[in-house]
Amino acid sequence: MSNSSAIRSESETPDERALREALKEVIDPEIGVNIVDLGLVYRIERTEARIVVTMTMTSPACPMAGVVIDDVQATLGELTSDALPVDVDLVWEPPWAPKMMSEAAREQMGWPIA
Repeated sequence: MSNSSAIRSESETPDERALREALKEVIDPEIGVNIVDLGLVYRIERTEARIVVTMTMTSPACPMAGVVIDDVQATLGELTSDALPVDVDLVWEPPWAPKMMSEAAREQMGWPIA
């Protein structure tokens, strides 16, 4: 796991960690790697009223952003027995960079692990 992923995960509740783990099922359709290991998921919050996922894309011009957002909402929506709405807050700061990827993602893509 990359340091940035570890830092983001440490402040999450066990329930939020389970949601993050579930998001590993969401694959970026252009890259073929899950959005968590790519470093696209910045924050997950679960309140009594909703789940909010703060995330980014690899580029503001990502043509598959809508597909990824739909997959996030569907994946997390299936997990909650109380049918909480899932909001995706798409942000561009900080901008995504390859250094945000986990070691597993780098290895999957054949990139050197630093």
